[in-house]
Amino acid sequence: MAGPTVTEDYLKAIFNASEWSDGPVTVTALSQRLALSPSSVSEVVKKLAARGLITHVRYGSISLTPEGETIALATVRKHRLVETFLVDYLGYGWHEVHDEAEVLEHAVSDTFVERLAEKLGQPTHDPHGDPIPSANGELPEETLTALPDVTPGAEVRIARVWDDDSDLLQHLRSVGLDIGTELTVAAHHPAAGTVELMVADAPVSLGLPAARAILTAPA
Repeated sequence: MAGPTVTEDYLKAIFNASEWSDGPVTVTALSQRLALSPSSVSEVVKKLAARGLITHVRYGSISLTPEGETIALATVRKHRLVETFLVDYLGYGWHEVHDEAEVLEHAVSDTFVERLAEKLGQPTHDPHGDPIPSANGELPEETLTALPDVTPGAEVRIARVWDDDSDLLQHLRSVGLDIGTELTVAAHHPAAGTVELMVADAPVSLGLPAARAILTAPA
């Protein structure tokens, strides 16, 4: 049987995958996200399905059941509150906190997390713009657009950034892109695989992989 840490990691990974893509969450996609072999992931998926935490169509999509979603949201809440604490109080950079929070989210109690949330002022988003579930498992409603899908000429602000790649986070900050940064999408160049931006009157060129890691809201 999968232990608590493994269970929480898998359920959180399924939740995170569904946040960033409308496509189905499959064993292959989950194995890539967790950096594990498909056969290992498949075995754990079977165990989680047997416990009623997920539903899994053979060779198809994986979905959280209500019980599985409750555990996933609680784990996500811990992770994102810990990330916020590390940045706000311990001086970590936004590119340094993900791996630390991956460990600490399993070590802190529910009581600790709620006291942490109170100390932080009940934040609704973490340093990467990810929404923090409430203690009741509720998420703020948001309608965000991936940067490559923004119409050229539109003015937007960066609302959320994919946080798994520390090198990407460091690069974005080095070119002036951060949560809340306002920019204009100047042009798309699909053949070159780039998106051209204007940030504070300065041109910035991003490759599509980096652009897909950014979600925007109207400026």
